[in-house]
Amino acid sequence: MRLYSGTSKQFIEDAVHNQIAGKLKAAFFDHFGYNPSPAELASWQNSSRAISMVFDHAGLTDHGVLLEYQLPLTSRRLDCMICGHDADRRENAVIVELKQWEKCGEADGENVVTAWVGGAEREILHPSAQVGRYRTYLEDTHTAFQDDPAIALHACSYLHNYYIAPDDAVRADKFRGLLTRFPLFSADDVDPLTEFLTARLSRGEGLDVLRRVEGGAYRPSKKLLDHVAEVIKGNPAYVLLDEQLVVYDKVLACAAKGFHDRRTTVLVVKGGPGTGKSVIAINLMADLAARGYNAHYATGSRAFTETLRRVIGSRGECQFKYFNSYAAAERNAVDVLICDEAHRIRTTSASRYTPKSERSGDPQVDELLRAGKVVVFLLDDNQVVRPAEIGSAAYLKDRALEKGCRLFEYELEAQFRCRGSDAFVAWVENTLGIRRTPHVLWTDTEAFDFRIFGSPAELEAAIAAKAREGYSARMTAGFCWPWSNPKRDGTLVEDVRIGEYARPWNAKSGVGRLAKGIPKETLWASDPNGLSQVGCIYTAQGFEFDYVGVIFGTDLTYDFDAGRWVGDASVSHDTVVKRSGGRFVDLVKNTYRVLLTRGMLGCYVCFLDRETERYVRSRTG
Repeated sequence: MRLYSGTSKQFIEDAVHNQIAGKLKAAFFDHFGYNPSPAELASWQNSSRAISMVFDHAGLTDHGVLLEYQLPLTSRRLDCMICGHDADRRENAVIVELKQWEKCGEADGENVVTAWVGGAEREILHPSAQVGRYRTYLEDTHTAFQDDPAIALHACSYLHNYYIAPDDAVRADKFRGLLTRFPLFSADDVDPLTEFLTARLSRGEGLDVLRRVEGGAYRPSKKLLDHVAEVIKGNPAYVLLDEQLVVYDKVLACAAKGFHDRRTTVLVVKGGPGTGKSVIAINLMADLAARGYNAHYATGSRAFTETLRRVIGSRGECQFKYFNSYAAAERNAVDVLICDEAHRIRTTSASRYTPKSERSGDPQVDELLRAGKVVVFLLDDNQVVRPAEIGSAAYLKDRALEKGCRLFEYELEAQFRCRGSDAFVAWVENTLGIRRTPHVLWTDTEAFDFRIFGSPAELEAAIAAKAREGYSARMTAGFCWPWSNPKRDGTLVEDVRIGEYARPWNAKSGVGRLAKGIPKETLWASDPNGLSQVGCIYTAQGFEFDYVGVIFGTDLTYDFDAGRWVGDASVSHDTVVKRSGGRFVDLVKNTYRVLLTRGMLGCYVCFLDRETERYVRSRTG
């Protein structure tokens, strides 16, 4: 999809006559069904005029131009692409990222600066990093830039209102490599920008190149798939055992048949904490990529997905998506769609923040079933922690059968977390009243290290000691305290207050600049500095640590007289869960089950309600 396509000559004339914004607005409404914001209209008007003047100055009047071109299978749109031939008659295309910035500031991230965007100063990608990723994404996923002969793709940014000062943050030393590969041109750089464009587009004849770009299709390149496979297989922790290997082999067999099968194949794989669901998913991603399949890894967790993307690197992040990424996907766009943590699938992909352009109107699971030839759902029915999460095994099976899919079911039993102790997970579930199990009492005869501490300070000291010994360790808590935005200086508010104990939650992303050394919430689980913060369910779910500390709040307490667990929504600060009515107790039980089973070697707990502590102690021997 693009909002404008035509010759560079026509584009220049439209800009001169102030028609660009109007044409983009009309195309936007035709495609999305509503009007763009006034700010976006003003941006189109100003930036289009600025780049059209450069094209005219450079004599680029026999070229193809795309504006607001949507990257395949994403909601991102690049600002401008101009196509043509160089002096040697080779086909070229240049992405030009257009910015109205007038200044920017420093930021800690390797590829990040601060700029005034959306009414606040925010940490955002450096323009060279942004446009460089667009280029890499298209080269990795678009046939026009892969087929022989491939169109050579280049990228730069043009900050047409920006006058660069001495020691400007936009030209900091850490961006030297980026600026070399993907140049940034300021308001003073019209002539250098002209030289950059003419060196790649001097011969013109750009309409044929433009048609190849618009006629291309989504297809991950072999280089991208090799990259994903190599990165994942470099991690020796991902080893499959027992029934994990059975599921793995079945998925590969289904993928091989999927090329010639008109029916979608669905595999529903159930497993409790630590049964290796994510291990299967990661191995499948590596080996499917190595065999040339277009495999996607999707989750409903922002923290989990962003951590995976960090491991894989920006090159492979286009294969790691969210459940709500497939509203506009074509049928069978993906060979194998691996849906990890599928219990977090929601009723719909749309939220109040979702643009109309990205609302399909279909149930979220139907979007996933449409997008994949083979769809793998890995889930745990007892990890649903929000009312809108509906991805139960029964629901997924019903939707698959209703859609005429071929269905296979598996259940993982072997325990690879909690030191391989099935007993600990079963004891937690029995103690919380989630399900009846034979494990009524917990004894220290098991290798897993479970301890109860008298205060949050003692609990944190024990977790910190494990971290100093070289173990991965994190503090977590029930959602019983407010979660504040960072302070103006980027430091965090100490929201988790219990007597003299005071610690911050993990950071909130996207609400201002964070001080140096404070990781974004999506990286709390993997960044060493996350140890100084308390993680909530939404940042801890999906991860595992050697040792986990859990502050068990008063949103869930045990009533000895009634012989049952009682929920108190008044002390909860999870606004969605506390409005869930009769589901509140079950959702909070699931929350603590998830937190208590994040540890591979040990789980340390502090109960804020003494009766609840007494009850749990009564179930230990």
